[in-house]
Amino acid sequence: MPTFLRLIQLLTMTVWVGGLIFFAFVLAPTAFATLPTVHEAGLIVGATLRPLHNIGLICAALFMSATAILFARAPHSVRGRYEIQFILAAIMLLATAYLNLNVLPAMDRDRDRASGDITSVPQDNPARIHFDQLHRRSERVEGAVLLLGIAVIVLMAREQLSIPAATKS
Repeated sequence: MPTFLRLIQLLTMTVWVGGLIFFAFVLAPTAFATLPTVHEAGLIVGATLRPLHNIGLICAALFMSATAILFARAPHSVRGRYEIQFILAAIMLLATAYLNLNVLPAMDRDRDRASGDITSVPQDNPARIHFDQLHRRSERVEGAVLLLGIAVIVLMAREQLSIPAATKS
């Protein structure tokens, strides 16, 4: 059972972090570099964020469940590692939920106030100003989630594996 729970931890965190890396370093730059307008690229990137966040929320729930079980079964001397992993994943989950439930809907409202194309309104337009502020916040929070996820993976990689000693023949 511990091996299965450890596998769940590793898979969920690598899927989540890998998705964030792919989004930030492949999908978004490619969309903005190849699509004919910033508006079209923004639509693709924005539409991709919700499924990415949903994957993150599912991964968080699975990761935190596996970590809680490992914590409950661990000796007191090693419980701290699971507490840290759980707390970091909880922060990641809360940040992702904040983006998905607060920031993205507000950006959609700003886009709607700009008749669907935020790039078509002047930069001093209140909807555009607010959209740009939310966009910067989204990038920062998403970056923090990525860094926290990498920290969790590093912590997991540093854990001592219990390898049985070789038996003498």
